[in-house]
Amino acid sequence: MHFLDFEKPIAELEGKIEELRHLTDDSEVNIQEEVQKLQAKAERLLRQTYARLTPWQKTQVARHPERPHFGDYISRLVDDFQPLAGDRVYGEDSAIQGGLARFRGYSSVWIGQEKGHDTATRVRHNFGMARPEGYRKAQRLMRLAERFQVPVFTLVDTPGAYPGVGAEERGQAEAIARSIETCLDVKVPLISVIIGEGGSGGAIALASANSVYMLEHSVYSVISPEGCASILWRSGEHTKDAAEQLKLTAQDLHKLQVIDQVIEEPLGGAHRDKVATIDSVGDVLEGELHRLRGFTGGALQRKRRDKYLEMGQVGLS
Repeated sequence: MHFLDFEKPIAELEGKIEELRHLTDDSEVNIQEEVQKLQAKAERLLRQTYARLTPWQKTQVARHPERPHFGDYISRLVDDFQPLAGDRVYGEDSAIQGGLARFRGYSSVWIGQEKGHDTATRVRHNFGMARPEGYRKAQRLMRLAERFQVPVFTLVDTPGAYPGVGAEERGQAEAIARSIETCLDVKVPLISVIIGEGGSGGAIALASANSVYMLEHSVYSVISPEGCASILWRSGEHTKDAAEQLKLTAQDLHKLQVIDQVIEEPLGGAHRDKVATIDSVGDVLEGELHRLRGFTGGALQRKRRDKYLEMGQVGLS
């Protein structure tokens, strides 16, 4: 397992446990008893560590390379996934994946950023950073869902939209704005989950939904802590300070009423038990879908628009 910097004491304990497991039973020490003691100590340390994570540490967990990605959720949650490619304008963008699927008996459309799980797939998916054609593909899929009157689920996991010259030349800002507009306009249930990083407009383009959820150790912000530090302090030394000030954690955003609910992760983060994490997300999505199916298309559209118009008005008469 890949351990983060702040997990070094836990890594040392789990390393000792693995060493003991490889010893023979000829030792005078009761190995099984010693392993159980170390396991209890490691779990206690893990619980204590994750109970007091700083915003910067949560950002590191959200970026963990073994955290479940869009493809993992699709593989476990849905049946008959039919991926759809291309924006019908320029071409295909592999950073955003999407298609039709059956989710617990319901036809649905799924859209999300895919980061990849090794060097080759990360490069192919551009590390989850979409170009304009990716957002135009997302718009096409949302309109397709509206045409067939099926719900849309979006799974957000991106450091942000791709900032390259080619993307800007092809209208990156316009594509993101149109994607947000489409999210607000479609007359079908739209449910979003921030499963890792929710970075800038690249995340909002898929997450302007009726209901927005965040995994416990995910982050959602207008800019990365590194980007914020480089602008405000002109130094990467203040990255931790930037993470603190951005209020990017799921807990902060729930208090600010930017998101609707925090989904708990297994102890130690989603990467330690992918199946449990994905199943928890699936249960939340199913429950919310049942609730939203009780509204007409027009009501869903109005509620979605009102939700975002009301943000930031706390304390105003």
